[in-house]
Amino acid sequence: MKQTAKQIIRLSMVFAVALIASATLGVQSASAATKTIKELKIYFVPSKQPDQIVTATKPLKGLLKAQLKKQGYNVKNVDIKVGTSYEAAGEALTSGTADVGFIPGGTYVMYEDGVQVLLTATRAGLNKDFTSAAKWNDGKATEPTQKQAATYRSLFIAGPSAKGQELAKKINSGKKLTWEDLNSAKWGLSSTTSSAGYIYPSLWLNKNYKKTVTDLSNTVQVDSYGSGMARLASGQIDILPVYADARRDFADAWTKDYKQSKSIWDETNVIGVSQPIYNDTISVSKKSKIMTKDFKSALSKSFIKLAKTKEGKKVIAIYSHEGYVKAKSSNYDGERAAQKVLKESTK
Repeated sequence: MKQTAKQIIRLSMVFAVALIASATLGVQSASAATKTIKELKIYFVPSKQPDQIVTATKPLKGLLKAQLKKQGYNVKNVDIKVGTSYEAAGEALTSGTADVGFIPGGTYVMYEDGVQVLLTATRAGLNKDFTSAAKWNDGKATEPTQKQAATYRSLFIAGPSAKGQELAKKINSGKKLTWEDLNSAKWGLSSTTSSAGYIYPSLWLNKNYKKTVTDLSNTVQVDSYGSGMARLASGQIDILPVYADARRDFADAWTKDYKQSKSIWDETNVIGVSQPIYNDTISVSKKSKIMTKDFKSALSKSFIKLAKTKEGKKVIAIYSHEGYVKAKSSNYDGERAAQKVLKESTK
């Protein structure tokens, strides 16, 4: 009996030591699993007014940190900046001074030597998706649908100026615009890496007239769609290429801020429609020291999950984003084709 008791005591001691060792190892493993990132730098492009973007995205800091923590990353600080231009955001990513960028496909493709695409945004689909410009011009608002879409179109909007109305009348009567018609108008163009505001309009002009935006005689650069819409309303420009739901986004500003007496749907018309464009991207810098394979995976999962929360939806609504899906570089081959056309036109 004594020998058996000793054996029991020994076994108990061994078991107790094993439990303590296991518990200690568990604490060490949990600690090791949480990796610390001192700072995550995010850049946004100025497709909306910069102050609006800064205000709307402020909650993103806490929301993203919380999601990344669930993925095993403790991010101490999230720094958010709005680039002065699309190119500024692309250059920041290429140089590694930015880690993450909310950038259009055109900006991604132009800077893809230093930038990797992670996610494509999804947006609410629209109740209008016509290749014919005239079909958009029924005087009714373009409304969102419940269906999510990973692509959109660039629309060339003619404003209330005399020339804008002249071109719209011709389109709505079933006639085709000539190159002379288009070249006689004053165009407002976005940054050279803007998909809807520059790149796809060039592809459309090349397909239909063997021209690009660089061939247009009268153009001005607009620093944001907001300032472009203001110029269109005032008659400073006749045509403004924009993303397909831009008029919906600026419908209130059209009458309140731009002081127009009629609605944006009454005073503007579509005179051209691009091919489908893949939505904006969340891309990362190839030179960023924190962008390991594991962290990129954690970042992708975090943004996808964040976009499904009520708070997250409010943040990403500034860009009309409603969700995110994993991106493929090949999705943006249309951007590459368009940029090839642009390069050839400048030779």
